[in-house]
Amino acid sequence: MAYQKDLSSKPHGISGQKRTKNSPSAFGLEDYYEPPPRLKIKEKEANHQHWLLRLMVLLVVTTLLLLMLFLDAMAQGKSKKEADFDALILELFATPDDDLDYTDLYESLFQFFTQPINLNKTNREELQSLFFLSDLQITSLLSYLAENGQLLSVREIQAIPNFDLPTIYKLLPFVTVFEASLNQDSRSVFARMAQRGNSNVIMRYERTLQDKAGFLITEQDTNSRGEARSRYLGDPNKVYLRYRNSHTNDYSIGFTVEKDQGEPFSFGQHRGIRGFDFLSFHAQVYNQRRFKSIAVGDYVMQIGQGLLLAGGFGMGKGAETISTIRRSTLGIRPYTSVLEGGFFRGAAFTYKVNKRIEITPFYSRLRQDANVRENLDTLSEESEAQNEFISSIQATGFHRTRSEIAAKNRISEQAGGLVINYKSKDGNFEGGVVAMGNFYSKNLIRTPNTYNQYEFQGRRNILLGANYSYYWRNFNFFGETARSSSGGIGTVNGVIAALSTSIDVSALYRSYSRDFHSFYGGALSENSRNINERGLYMGIKIKPNKRWLMTAYLDQFYFPWLKFLTDAPSGGYEFLSRITYKPSKTISLYVNYRQEVRERNWRESDLNMNISEPYKRQNVQINCDYKAEKIITLRSRVQFSSFQHHQSPTTTGFAIIQDATFDLRYFKLSTRFALFDTEDYENRQYVYEKDVLYLFYVPAYYGRGFRNYYLVQFNIGKKCDLWVKYAYTKYRNQDIISSGLEAIRGDLKTDLRVQLMYKF
Repeated sequence: MAYQKDLSSKPHGISGQKRTKNSPSAFGLEDYYEPPPRLKIKEKEANHQHWLLRLMVLLVVTTLLLLMLFLDAMAQGKSKKEADFDALILELFATPDDDLDYTDLYESLFQFFTQPINLNKTNREELQSLFFLSDLQITSLLSYLAENGQLLSVREIQAIPNFDLPTIYKLLPFVTVFEASLNQDSRSVFARMAQRGNSNVIMRYERTLQDKAGFLITEQDTNSRGEARSRYLGDPNKVYLRYRNSHTNDYSIGFTVEKDQGEPFSFGQHRGIRGFDFLSFHAQVYNQRRFKSIAVGDYVMQIGQGLLLAGGFGMGKGAETISTIRRSTLGIRPYTSVLEGGFFRGAAFTYKVNKRIEITPFYSRLRQDANVRENLDTLSEESEAQNEFISSIQATGFHRTRSEIAAKNRISEQAGGLVINYKSKDGNFEGGVVAMGNFYSKNLIRTPNTYNQYEFQGRRNILLGANYSYYWRNFNFFGETARSSSGGIGTVNGVIAALSTSIDVSALYRSYSRDFHSFYGGALSENSRNINERGLYMGIKIKPNKRWLMTAYLDQFYFPWLKFLTDAPSGGYEFLSRITYKPSKTISLYVNYRQEVRERNWRESDLNMNISEPYKRQNVQINCDYKAEKIITLRSRVQFSSFQHHQSPTTTGFAIIQDATFDLRYFKLSTRFALFDTEDYENRQYVYEKDVLYLFYVPAYYGRGFRNYYLVQFNIGKKCDLWVKYAYTKYRNQDIISSGLEAIRGDLKTDLRVQLMYKF
């Protein structure tokens, strides 16, 4: 079954759909290009050589590991903090959503990890950004600081009410304590930027070692109609380069460039690409007199509950059932991802009118990819620009084939607006209003379908919204309501309550009308966009003692209008429960159960028509983490799934995963062996996979086979780190992987990733 998304009806920027470059392809033979016989011979030889290469890599890695164990067996592992960070990521993203991209959120958390929060100068919004602190704990911390003054040491956290040891251990990697006087620096921001220790350069190279069909097609190859076949115009190498000089809540400046696999890298005009395919730059400073922040270049904004301005930091629904449903107003943030849409390019600043009121004007002008067509109904005397319209906005960010390159930067989007934020004297109430508009250089006219007749069409969209957050005792009430120029209304309102030191509950109601259009929104939703949905979410967290933790949520939703592949109003629910048991500091076990029921079209042959029928998907995860003293960390996981639609037979899938990490002073090895077996694409198994720094990777295991990877990190002195990842997936009972131009002939896919980071 092919995995497809209707990009024409869910364009990025217009709809808010997130583009994930690592999305899996489907199995299939359609559009696969048959390589010449000489290439088949080379592929057979490569398959025979692969086992020898794999054995050599395993022997080298094993030899290095044994040598380091012998020389450094008594050394203290320097990366205990990194292990803690990996455990937190696994907890937050235990059940990842394939409609969301977590790159920005992952990097935001890692920024706190590398440059910890100073607890003596923090605020509620910053602490909420960590996601795992409850409102009761945050309130207790702020009250303790107000009553007792600054902390003298991080160990003093133990004296703060409502902080237990598991929470403290989880918090320590992200916080620090020092007096404000020791952090004062009277130098200019430019002088602080020039100081050593805050800059780093990251260079990354990636490649799939097998040849994909898109690279084997030549310019002379034609189809049955005599037309030239679509092919990749570039090489199979992916290159990433990033520079960043930053210090938390002080400044950040940097740039990012990237070239994807198949994209041409040329400074000539004949291929339509100049140098790197994507270039991003940002410069942002904080706390300059009355200016809370000033940003130039690429940036995102998170305001209220993300109904209008989400900033790319949405967690979605997961095992953390309380704090992740609420968002905080974080304002302007630098954009450092490589997703080629969903951000602003221009300038913005936040100005403190007084101690209570802040204003944030912003402006952006960004070129976007689009399919542009000619309007044949337009009178001929009108200009060519007026004859053209947008049929869809491309969300992939790929520019590999002639058609993809032809769509590159075909339209421009201008966005601007004003945010006014107010905070009460006691800090318990915060509210704001947002007025913004989006303007496109050409009209968007969609291909008419019944399900998309209420989607955005035209050239401009104006939005007005208001948000609030109020704390009363152990309750936090929050929400946001907005209206688009189409007349559609979107609203989200919720409450989080700490009923006791061991019980937290949450509830959130949302309603997005079928004609509500928010291009940069990302509030909590079952859909990938905030449109055509009503729902009620209820969550609970129970912590009876330090060893046991139970979380659960129930989300019921309804879609008042038709959807893609659903030809009638529909609804459903999603339920998740998780039980975690930590018998000691070194052992952690959890069982995760998730059930989802939704409606989808079913072809009824007797009636010769589509009818909407519910399908049921179930997932079970059993996970065990074991941290051996100082050196070894083991993680074992088993997960199952089942899928059943109407009267069709139930299909199943499973994956068994074993991870091991060996951590020494200058050398770290992470490896995985995963065995998977899925009957169809509906039972694909999503599993978070450890990768190089700043790269969040959640592959989907589907089909039958096994996956193995080796990730090696070397500390080359104090300033340089090197990562090498070698991963391969071996499939059973199939001789082709993926489809179309991404197809690989054979049953083996091998990926190589190398990253170097230099700090100065």
